[in-house]
Amino acid sequence: MRFLSSELAARLGGAQVGPDVTVAGASIDTRTVLPGQLYVPIVAERDGHTFIGAALERGAPAYLTAREPVGGTAIVVADTAMSLLGLGVVARERMEGGVIGITGSVGKTTTKDLLRSCLASNYVVAASERSFNNELGLPLTLVNAPDDVEWVVLEMGARGAGHITRLTDVGRPDVGIVTSVAMAHVEFFGDLEGVARAKSELVASLPPTGVAVLNFDDPLVARMASVSPCPVLSYGLGDAEVRAEAVVLDEDLRPRFHLSTPWGPGEVRLGLHGVQQVPNALAAAAAALWCGVPIDGVIAALSTASGSPLRMEVRRVPDGPVLVVDCYNANPASMEAALRSMATLPSGRKLALLGLMAELGSETVPEHLRAAQLAEELGIDVVGFQTDLYGASQVADSDDAVALLRTLHPGDAALVKGSRVARLEEVVQRFEDAAGV
Repeated sequence: MRFLSSELAARLGGAQVGPDVTVAGASIDTRTVLPGQLYVPIVAERDGHTFIGAALERGAPAYLTAREPVGGTAIVVADTAMSLLGLGVVARERMEGGVIGITGSVGKTTTKDLLRSCLASNYVVAASERSFNNELGLPLTLVNAPDDVEWVVLEMGARGAGHITRLTDVGRPDVGIVTSVAMAHVEFFGDLEGVARAKSELVASLPPTGVAVLNFDDPLVARMASVSPCPVLSYGLGDAEVRAEAVVLDEDLRPRFHLSTPWGPGEVRLGLHGVQQVPNALAAAAAALWCGVPIDGVIAALSTASGSPLRMEVRRVPDGPVLVVDCYNANPASMEAALRSMATLPSGRKLALLGLMAELGSETVPEHLRAAQLAEELGIDVVGFQTDLYGASQVADSDDAVALLRTLHPGDAALVKGSRVARLEEVVQRFEDAAGV
């Protein structure tokens, strides 16, 4: 969106130093800032004020600052991070279109990707990049939306009570999607009830004219209907208004199912991999249908939509195994879904190279052992990557992990999964490089 720097200074309670200029969108990263964007320096591990000069050189016409201006057009504010949230508020007020908020322990990013594709068949759409779901990413998504945007899809994450409320105060969603309540980041919430309370903040924020799109397969999510000030649209594999029936996976783990909705039925073949993508697709379909996308457009979009990298990617290595790469993140729910999907592959040996599932608090040990037990029941060999929490054999480093994967033959399959701290994508890259992929 386009703004005059003087307008932003007035709205943010700042002081403009330098000539009045027009800015188009904003960036907090000088490596990716585009000409015309407002630069917002964030003070974190590094002080973004250090890079104001670089932002000006890359074409930023103005910048926020909590320090002395260093040339160009500056908007002097007390706190740049708080002012970024203020920028999001200003952008949201200017929008004539609607906002969809998505939260949940698992499935947020994929649901966002699928919903963006569904809406794009009929509307001008903007959506959070990658997993930009916090106090920095959410306002940037709003500010960088086109002036004629009709729907903005915002991913909303939380690491504590009140976090989602802070995001909804900025984004003011019309539609709220809750995908799940699961054992993810539970050390920040105490228990699953704490996770549910945090996620329900999105539902409670919705206007009476909106809609809450809830996963009725998850009892803790279904219970959120009681706090919704607006109508509820349910989805799931069971008793729900938007539901999937006769779900099957093909040899590349792509789900097919019959879609039943109040807007009519259809046959869906997802472009994504893994049985866990079915509820994500149902959430996206429910929201898109409510927003006015015809069911044929929804089905077409679901069949072609691609997800974010490192999420249930099925890669076939020439003269080697099938790799199921799902190492963007890991928690017990996503681990179980990945293992169950892996088990359906018509392969020989099945191996799971598993890194740490982080941020599980007191449930760390039992949840890792539960995953290992499930793998054993499914006939999948488990090898821990730099962890003994699975109670199985382990490899100590990337060299040993690559060597392990190289023992696999054509017809075998390997799941590579762990939380971001494990950096298992580096193992995958090294293995594929050695295989000439």
